[in-house]
Amino acid sequence: MTTTIHPPQQTEPPVLSPRRRWTVLAVCCLSMFLVGLDTTIVNVGLPEIGRALHIGTRSLEWTVDSYTLVLAGLLITSGALADRFGRRKVFRTGLVVFGLASVACALAPSVGVLVAARALQGVGASMLSPVALAIVVDAMPDPRERARAIGVWAAVFGLSMAAGPVTGGALVESLGWRSLFWVNAPVVVAALVLTALFVPESRARRAQRLDLPGQVLLTLVIAAAVGVLIEGPRIGWTSPAALGAYAFTGLAAAAFVRVEWSRPEPLVDPRLFRRPAFTGAVLGAVAVFVALNVTLLLNTLYLQDGRGWTPLAAGLATLPMAVGATLCAPWSGRLVGRTGPRPPLLAAGASMTAGGLCLTGLDQDTGVLLLLPAYALIGIGFGFANAPITNTAVSGLPAGRAGVAGAITSTARQLGAALGIAVAGGLVAGSAPAGLAHASRPGWALVALCGLSLFAVASTSRPKRT
Repeated sequence: MTTTIHPPQQTEPPVLSPRRRWTVLAVCCLSMFLVGLDTTIVNVGLPEIGRALHIGTRSLEWTVDSYTLVLAGLLITSGALADRFGRRKVFRTGLVVFGLASVACALAPSVGVLVAARALQGVGASMLSPVALAIVVDAMPDPRERARAIGVWAAVFGLSMAAGPVTGGALVESLGWRSLFWVNAPVVVAALVLTALFVPESRARRAQRLDLPGQVLLTLVIAAAVGVLIEGPRIGWTSPAALGAYAFTGLAAAAFVRVEWSRPEPLVDPRLFRRPAFTGAVLGAVAVFVALNVTLLLNTLYLQDGRGWTPLAAGLATLPMAVGATLCAPWSGRLVGRTGPRPPLLAAGASMTAGGLCLTGLDQDTGVLLLLPAYALIGIGFGFANAPITNTAVSGLPAGRAGVAGAITSTARQLGAALGIAVAGGLVAGSAPAGLAHASRPGWALVALCGLSLFAVASTSRPKRT
């Protein structure tokens, strides 16, 4: 028997002063920077981790994807828990779990411990990403101010994702790969203090019931789909094990949809996907993060293993991507507030498509004058895409479900990240250093295809009414 806990009804939240609202945004952005940075900072350290722990490409993929898989699987439940029991409470719990797991990663003696600690990091991060967005939405009820705030939020998140390789390269080269995880500790402490001082408690006026069957099935679907992509090159794409994995994934997905249709308060309401704008936003989030993570992993392996660059040099090569994402994300947020999501989505699609196409002919001696502009175009596309996707998804759900609204798009992002790592790793697994450039070409075509998909997403979005 399931016992439903009814939290006290929330009274009308106090109106915060402008300074307090933007302080809350700054604190949430600090935590989001931490989550985004940890999603990509490890990429540039993968060759060094592989040498230190004597592991190959598949184990390195699991080092990245154990984090993103758990994060993607738990985001929606964490958002629902925050709506029910208090967003600040869940947010602070996530910071503590994330910090302790980061220390475990830094001390890991083997790849097994590292993968497990990375999974625990994902548990903590799942309590930060959707909850931070829900806190921001609750603090800023004015739609125009909220759009600008989401633009800033997306800029910080984009900066963290794109700046991870630069920061990681500097840390690995100067302090070793374990510093990639030690760096989280002081940020977590600062975020805990600032949250206690400035972030007010909030919760949904009517929180939904927890959907444990849906949560288990969603986790199984994500883990099975990404797992078979990672292990496919080793077990064979048509082997009995792979065929069984395909069947299991399909059955789990069908069971998930059936369970969600039958529940009065599902984890993911299938009816939401009847709204073209919402469906487009979710698919767009997957596409954007597939493209970003394919870019980051292929760049790391191509430049370090294929061309012998240092971790710092490989990280610095992505600096144009970080600059493009950082400059364009707040601009995108302002455009969403003035004109709606369609113009920034079109700009994102054009930039990302052009960046991917620039590298479809990559070879061993491709010049820096082609690499850097291509990375910049992909970063510009990433920066323009996040604000309209996030704003569209949040606007598509009731305000009282803000935590779940943020969680659905965050789940889509992390699913895209996990898929991107798995696909990119599968393309180059087993390739000799001299063959990495040629092996990665389909990956760059995939980046361009993801950019093209944003044009379809833009066609489903609603122009701003005047």
